[in-house]
Amino acid sequence: MTRLMHGFPPARDGQVTLANWRTSPFNRWAFHHVRELVPSADIPNDPANVWELPSAPIDLGKLRISELFDETDTDGLVILHRGRIVFERYANGMTAESPHILMSVSKSLLGLLAGVLAARNVLDPDRLVTDVIPGVRGTAYDGATIRHLLDMRAGVAFDEDYLATSGPIVAYRKAVNWNPLAPGETPTDLRSFYRELTKSSGPHGGPFNYVSPNTDLLGWVIERATGQRYVDLMSELLWRPLGATRSAYITVDRLGAPRCAGGVCTTVRDLARVGQLLVQGGARGSTPIVPVRWIDDITLNGDRDAWAAGNGSEFFPGLPLRYRSKWYVQDGAAPLLFGFGIHGQFLIVDRTREIVIAKVSSQALPIDVARIAVTMRAVAAIIEFLAHL
Repeated sequence: MTRLMHGFPPARDGQVTLANWRTSPFNRWAFHHVRELVPSADIPNDPANVWELPSAPIDLGKLRISELFDETDTDGLVILHRGRIVFERYANGMTAESPHILMSVSKSLLGLLAGVLAARNVLDPDRLVTDVIPGVRGTAYDGATIRHLLDMRAGVAFDEDYLATSGPIVAYRKAVNWNPLAPGETPTDLRSFYRELTKSSGPHGGPFNYVSPNTDLLGWVIERATGQRYVDLMSELLWRPLGATRSAYITVDRLGAPRCAGGVCTTVRDLARVGQLLVQGGARGSTPIVPVRWIDDITLNGDRDAWAAGNGSEFFPGLPLRYRSKWYVQDGAAPLLFGFGIHGQFLIVDRTREIVIAKVSSQALPIDVARIAVTMRAVAAIIEFLAHL
């Protein structure tokens, strides 16, 4: 294989383009160079207010982390224990300064922002979506509440088949600038795409129904409810007070609508900071950022039966999971909160044992059940090891 994007210009078989950027091996370069391929908007940090995480490396040799990297195509891994970086490693050209796409871990960041806005009485989870966005009246979102979107329990028919080469998911990707248009095809945009989602999969509030456009719609709801751009809110209410070391960014469509469902790109360390914020009850020092009540609600709520009857349990067989406000919750003596994105992106938080695992990857398949299982077993081993230190 020719080296990716090497040379001036790169050799044809080493060129990463909008047509191949999410396929292997091109994603190994693309996933930490996204804004060179897709339009984006900045989520500024505050360089004068950086949250320094002390480094305290621990020998994890017995856990065979190198094998985890190889088996799950890991690009970057940061592990925190009690607020210290105990392990950090990068591959495939990644560094500590490289922003990597989070895919659907982006949804979990929106879930935290929603909690901030709900506590300020700007966003009411029980409000009808169509009250905020009248433009989706007459679609499958009629009767859906913001809570239905947060918990992926809106009865909207949408086949989220990541390997499909035609149909609604391809139209969706073209609308958000993630796929190139065919010759002569008319440019579309994310907000007008919702007019195509007219079919119901059942009543709202039913089984867990994973539909990525729900989260982009929530981003639109947030912008309408606040009168501010999503990126500005994310910067003001999360990224700057969090003390992120670098600005994040998010992909946008041709009219500037953010891809809240999967387009956030950030460094692995800053992703780990988000996890540490949850460990600390949503506060940095004495400054509350995300309401602890919202984090507790994520930890304790979410419908187990809705999860078991839904279309996500097949990817995590045998794990006792729930889903709440864009976070997965694994039940146990010490519940795990985690964000998960296709191609192997994870943010895992054990609040009880004060452990955070931030992992970004460039796996070939969007959903790879075997590699998900490898990752979750490794997570369990890491937590077990650190919990006894």
